[in-house]
Amino acid sequence: MARTTYQDLLDAGVHFGHLTRKWDPKMAQYIFMERNGIHIIDLNKTLTKVEEAASAIKQIVKSGRKVLFVATKKQAKDIVADYAKSVNMPFVTERWLGGMLTNFATVRKSIKKMSNIDKLTKDGTYSNLSKKERLMIQRERVKLEALLGGISDLNRLPAALFLIDVKKEHIAVSEALKLNIPTFAMVDTNSDPSNIDFPIPANDDATKSISLVTGIIIQAIQEGLDERKREKEDETEKEGAAAKAKVDGGEANEGTRRRRVAAETEAPSDAVDTTATEGNGAA
Repeated sequence: MARTTYQDLLDAGVHFGHLTRKWDPKMAQYIFMERNGIHIIDLNKTLTKVEEAASAIKQIVKSGRKVLFVATKKQAKDIVADYAKSVNMPFVTERWLGGMLTNFATVRKSIKKMSNIDKLTKDGTYSNLSKKERLMIQRERVKLEALLGGISDLNRLPAALFLIDVKKEHIAVSEALKLNIPTFAMVDTNSDPSNIDFPIPANDDATKSISLVTGIIIQAIQEGLDERKREKEDETEKEGAAAKAKVDGGEANEGTRRRRVAAETEAPSDAVDTTATEGNGAA
């Protein structure tokens, strides 16, 4: 079953591109026509591309890996943050810090610093500090939360990136390229799709368009998570059944062994008694 329809894309304004004078020639394959000085995106290609992206991202999540969502533009940040939280995926919506991927070890140190500040507030150390020191720590905590709060649970590099507006997030795209991390992104008519592994031609400025496309990706991620959970449950059931069968088989074998031993023990005794009886008779 298709994850969306042509009409849904049309209603969300996914087909509206930028002014023709702002276009990127590399997007020509995804442009249907020009109307009133604005490029119109071919929604048939959008349907195909969004399905490809959703299927690929589902397999990534199904394997137990994380997808990092990146959307720092005003109209996208709240939508993407809410969607990412709903499936427990990391996200960056304030500002992309240079080296967030290529210098991940340093970023992890900053995240650890944020955790240490939280520990200060819990163990009582925070209340023993002066008012000025507490204010400084509080400000630093707020700053770190804004920049790194969305990736606080990211213990290793993500398996993929999902971006809104590759032109704005060009640093993230560049870092992903260096590390061979697959990229999924909404690409508008003013963007360069050549560096994106799974481009989705779509209007990346309208909130409805962003919400629809991101929602489709989130739905695919949820499907991947559900399938992974079911596979784990099935595997656990199989292991339990195998263990039970092994135990039952062991008990059965033990019962058979005991009966055989008992039979072997009784057989010589009978033979001796018979011989003895025969001997007495002969005498």
